[in-house]
Amino acid sequence: MRIPKYRKHKASKQAVVTLSGKDHYLGPHGSKASRLLYDRLIAEWLAAGRIAQKEQEDVTIAAVCLAYVRWGKQHYRYNGKPTGTLETQKPVIKAFRQMYGDLPAYEFSPLKLEAFRLERSKNRKVSRGQHAMVDHEVTRRGVNREIATIKQVFKWAVSKEMVPHSVFAAISTVGGLKAGRTELKETDRILPVEESVITATLEHLPDVPAAMVRLQRFTGARPGEIIQMRPCDIDRNGAVWLYRPETHKNHHRGLDRVICIGPRAQAVLTPYLLRDSQDYCFSPAESERKRYAKLHDGRTTPLSCGNRPKARPRRVKSRTYTNDSYRRVVHRACDKAKVERWSPNRLRHSAATEIRKQFGLDHARTTLGHTTVDMTLEYAERDLQQAIEVARKLG
Repeated sequence: MRIPKYRKHKASKQAVVTLSGKDHYLGPHGSKASRLLYDRLIAEWLAAGRIAQKEQEDVTIAAVCLAYVRWGKQHYRYNGKPTGTLETQKPVIKAFRQMYGDLPAYEFSPLKLEAFRLERSKNRKVSRGQHAMVDHEVTRRGVNREIATIKQVFKWAVSKEMVPHSVFAAISTVGGLKAGRTELKETDRILPVEESVITATLEHLPDVPAAMVRLQRFTGARPGEIIQMRPCDIDRNGAVWLYRPETHKNHHRGLDRVICIGPRAQAVLTPYLLRDSQDYCFSPAESERKRYAKLHDGRTTPLSCGNRPKARPRRVKSRTYTNDSYRRVVHRACDKAKVERWSPNRLRHSAATEIRKQFGLDHARTTLGHTTVDMTLEYAERDLQQAIEVARKLG
C-alpha cells in the first residue's frame, strides 16, 4: 500500500492528506507547519497499522479484531515467513468477533469476558481434514490460553489508542481457571519416555528419523532444533561440538542457544554432515530414497518381472521435516511396535530427568537452554530415590 500524498486543496488553498478515506487539512499548502503535521499524521498512521485514528466510541470489537489480525500478519514473521503464532490465535479471535463483534470496544467488561469464557468452555466440533468433523474436548489450560489471547488483543488495541486503557485494566482482573475448581478436563502432564519404549520404537523407524530421535535423546534439544540442523550451524573444532540453531524459541528475545553435541551424539550425526553446508541434515526425501532402496533390495522378484525402482515418486518430499511430520512418523513407528504413542518433545523430558539425576538442576537448566529453574522443573521429574532413602532411614 502506498503512502498517501501531500496534496493541495484548490478551493481552500490548504494542504490535505487522505488517510483511510478521511481528509485531514494541514494548513497553508507548502508551509513548514503543514509539512510537519503531514509527517506526524503519516507516522501515526503507519504505527497504527495503516489505520486512521477514530473516536474510541466508534470503534467496534470487530474493527479491533480485524486490525489486530492485519497487524499480526506483519509482526509474527521470521525471515519473511509467518511463525504460526497468528494461525493459532485466529480461531478464538473469530469466535470472539462472532459473539461480540457489533459491541463498541469501550463497552467490553470483565463479565462479558467471563461470558465468552463460559461459551468457550463447552465441548465443540472441530474440523479434521476437508470433510471430517470430530468432537473436541475442551481443557482448562486451553480455555485459559484463549482468554489470554483476548487480553492480548485488547492490550495491543490500547497501545494503538483504539480502546481506553480502563477496558484492558478491567478485563485483566479476570483470573485464569484454577485446577480442581472447574469441571473442565485437565491436560495430562508430559512425562519422560521409558527407555524400553524408545528402543522398541527405534526398531520400526526409518534410518533418518531414527537418527533424529537418538540425537534428540542425547542432546535434550527441541524437535524444531533438530529439524533445522545444518552442517554450517555446527562448530566442530573442539572435542564437544557446539550447535547454534539459526532460530529457536527465545530468538526474538535476543537470547543465544547453544546445544552441546558429545561423542555419542557425534557418532549419530556424522554420516548426515556429508552434504552441502547449507542443506538440512535430515531430509524426508533422503529418508524415502533409503526406504525404497531397502525395499527394493529385499524383493525376490526378478528384474524382468517388474522389480525396478520407480522412475518418479508419486509425491515430491520436502527438503526438511516439520514438527508435525516428525511426530507422525514417530507415531506410526509406535503403532508398529505396539507401544503407547509418544511425541518427540517427550525426549527432552527424558534427557532433562537423566541430566538432573546425575549432575543436578543447574546443569539441566544450562543444557536445556532455560532462563529459569522453574521451567526446568517442568521438564525434569523429581528423583524419588533420595526421598525413599530418607524414609528408609528416618521414617
